[in-house]
This record gives sequence, structure tokens and C-alpha cells, in this order.
Amino acid sequence: MTENREVYEKALRIHRHYEGKIETVPKIPFRGLDDLTYLYSPGVAAACEEIENSPEEAYHLTWKSNSIAIVTDGSRTLGLGDIGSLAALPVMEGKALIFKLFGGVDAIPLPVNEHDADKFIEIVEKVSPSFGGINLEDIESPKCFYVLEKLKERLDIPVWHDDQQGTATATLAALFGALDVVGKRLEEVEIAIIGVGAANTATIRLLIKNGVPGENIVAVDSKGIIHSGREDITPESYKRWIAESTNLNGKRGGIREAMSNADVVIAASVPGPGVIDKEWIGAMNNDPIIFAEANPVPEILPEDAIDAGARIVGTGRSDYPNQVNNSLVFPGLFRGVLTVRAKEITDEMAIEAAKALYDFAKPKLNENHIIPRMDEFEVHEKVAVRVAEKAVKSGLARREMTRSEIKKEIRRILDYTHEKIKLITELKERM
Repeated sequence: MTENREVYEKALRIHRHYEGKIETVPKIPFRGLDDLTYLYSPGVAAACEEIENSPEEAYHLTWKSNSIAIVTDGSRTLGLGDIGSLAALPVMEGKALIFKLFGGVDAIPLPVNEHDADKFIEIVEKVSPSFGGINLEDIESPKCFYVLEKLKERLDIPVWHDDQQGTATATLAALFGALDVVGKRLEEVEIAIIGVGAANTATIRLLIKNGVPGENIVAVDSKGIIHSGREDITPESYKRWIAESTNLNGKRGGIREAMSNADVVIAASVPGPGVIDKEWIGAMNNDPIIFAEANPVPEILPEDAIDAGARIVGTGRSDYPNQVNNSLVFPGLFRGVLTVRAKEITDEMAIEAAKALYDFAKPKLNENHIIPRMDEFEVHEKVAVRVAEKAVKSGLARREMTRSEIKKEIRRILDYTHEKIKLITELKERM
């Protein structure tokens, strides 16, 4: 805890010194007042008229082609709970920084002071014309499922909930790597899912879409193993499809029973330690794989899991090996969909991103390296290219581009971004 206090104190000093982490800067040369004749009035009217006559021109004449909004209501921020939209702003700024650093994406933090789901959706819909995509963040479940689906229906730009889809994609990529190391096949392993909030609900969906049989997945929530006979899971519950699609053999009990004879545990529940007992790992199959993704403290500490017999352990933390982090996913994924101007993000694109992460890590796979590190800059480009290609092949891209065209465009943007960041860093260090 002393170490955490030191981190927090330094973080506050940095935030206070810079008064936030991002700013807007011009992307166009400015040499004097005469330039405003074209950049603002009267010349800007020509751009307005073009867009009025042909809305698609907004992608060519404004920042829309490379911009997204990071939208939250602050109802489930990190492990802090419902801290409100204003207090969530530092997290959204941090997310915007990562988008730019690793994806060259212009992301705007946009906390919305509205907890009612329908009103929140309406606000996001009304501000959406300025953006080429929407990244939903830190919204409590089950509200987050409803918000995502309604916005996907209403908007013709990509809408993504990172706590759901991003974490699930990173988890799938880590699982590909872990299974490769232990020599098991995805479609044959037994998987225990601990916690069925935003992240694991999406993880279950991706697992099934990627070929895992429903009978091989057993999910546990705070009331025990989910099964079709549970009276508390009504037809209206978001858990109903999980009850109908998984645990087809009718397993009953709690976490202990779900883990018995499992090959893999994917936990995204409540902070530990102590959520998962060491002795339960001993009842798993050979070479157990444990993903304990709760923050700030995993459901079981990695050293305890290894001591109990786990072959591979992943967490959501950067101070342990095998960090399963959605920051590996969203910068490259949005870089890809923005480059080809995709109309939406599908599960198939998420799976393609997971495969790109796995392919990148494959040459160096071992028990302590089943997924790339976020600071391996090349991986974000790989994800971007694969996702962009998938969007084109799926018929969801506004721009028909070849693989070579996609790679060239993404490389140009990332090189330009990295050069700007280098210059800004040098300037700030001189101040």
C-alpha cells in the first residue's frame, strides 16, 4: 500500500503541474492573418456548403475522419464505483492520450452528466456529427449493454464499449497465447467464467463465436453458477442468453464447482485477494490457466496461483507478467476502422484484433509472455491493418482500400504522430 501511495502522490503532482494530459493544437500551418481568410471567414463557408450538399464531405473537409468521443456517465469508473462524470474526467483524458500515442487517433474526453440511459443515449446521438466513432467507457452494467446496442442501432459510425469489447478481445488474445504454450486447443478446453459483468459477458460471446462449445463454458455470478433453471434469471435479464447458451450439462454450485476439472479460469469480478482459493486450482485439469483480471487487486495473487499449481497466470496489472489490458486493443482497432471509415465494429473485427495480437506475440511465447506489451509500438499497427482489412472484406467500409493502401496510410499517420509527440516531449522538457 505504501507503493500505491507513492504512485498516487506522484500522479497528482504530474496532473497538477500540467493541468491535465491533453490539449488541442492546430494541424494546419498558420503564417499570419491572411491565412484566416481561407481557414475561417469567409473561405470556410465553402466547406460548410459542400457538407450541406453532401454530408460525406465532412470526412474530407473536417477532423471527423480521425476523431472519436470517449463518453462516460462516470457510473463505474475503474474500481472506484459511481464517482460521477466530472471525477471520471482524468480517466477519459488518459484514454485520449493512449489513443493518440498508440493509434494516432484524435479522441475527445466527453463525460456526460446524465445517469438515465435513454437521456444519455439521446445526448450522445446529438453530439455524434462531430465524430467518426464513439468509445463508451466506465458505464455500469447492465445499463452499458442497453446503451451500446441502442447507439449501434441509431448511429452510422462505429460504437464500441471498451470495458466490454476491449477487455474481451484482449482476454481472447491472451487465451490464444496461453493455450499455445500449454499445448491445448480452444475448442476442447473447459472454461470457468468468474463474474458476468461487462467484460466477461462479451468474453463469453467471443468465445462462442470463436468455436468454444457452450457446454464447455460455466459462468458464475454472485449467486452461483448460471444455469437455465435459475428462477432469478428472468426472460428480460441480460444473463438469460448466457443461461441458455452455456453450462449445457447443468452444473450447479459456486466458484469451486465451476473450477473443478476446468482448464481455464477467466475472472473479471471483484477485487481480491481471496475470491479464488488456492485449493480450488488443485482441482483443475493439468496445466491450469488463470486470468485474474480484477483491479486493483486480482481475485488471487499470481504468486499464490503459481504456488497452487497454475501453469500460466494473467492479470490486469502492469507489475505482473501477462497483463491482459484493453489498451492493447482500442488504439489499433480504432485506427483501423477510422482509416477505412467503417460504419460499425463487429465481433468478427474484435476476433481479428485478438488474432493479430496473438500472431505478434507468437514468436516469443512462454509462460510469462502470452500477450504483447502495450509499449511494443508495432503491435498497434498490426491490429489496425487487420481490423481495417476485415471491415473492407465485410462490406462495412466507406473506403475500398487494398492491403497495401491500408498499410501505407496507417504507417503515414503513425509515423507523423510519433514525430509530433517526440517534438512536443522535447519542447515540454525545455519549459
